[in-house]
Amino acid sequence: MKRILFSSALAVALVATPAFCQQPTQPPANDTTTQQPAAQPGHRHRKFDPQKAAQRIGKKLNLSADQTAKLEPILAGQQQKIAELRSNTSLTPDQRREQFRAIHQDTQTQLASVLTPDQMQQLRSMRRGPHGRRQQQPDSTGPSSGN
Repeated sequence: MKRILFSSALAVALVATPAFCQQPTQPPANDTTTQQPAAQPGHRHRKFDPQKAAQRIGKKLNLSADQTAKLEPILAGQQQKIAELRSNTSLTPDQRREQFRAIHQDTQTQLASVLTPDQMQQLRSMRRGPHGRRQQQPDSTGPSSGN
């Protein structure tokens, strides 16, 4: 009797083991949408807000209310020009890069008309410093410009 009971239990265990170990070949359709995050790591871009950016810069540089108010249209104009440039698919990568540089240079010129030289230097160091977006980029554009 024990032998029959043992044989039955062994047979059930052998049959049931593959059933428990088998994984579904396709995940359910609703699982794929819930498992994917809204933004992938490294792609957490928020929409640029010129007003918030002007306030943040104004706070970090101790700008006057007038200076902070003048920053907003400059930053908004830069944002608009960059958006137009990104949507222009007819440009080559080199042309696009040059236009990005021109937009950046124009923005720097406009900022210099609002900020003092010390404030401009602080702004540059904020962007290049340890907590800024860029790390120690040389000011020269080519290898022969320093010779």
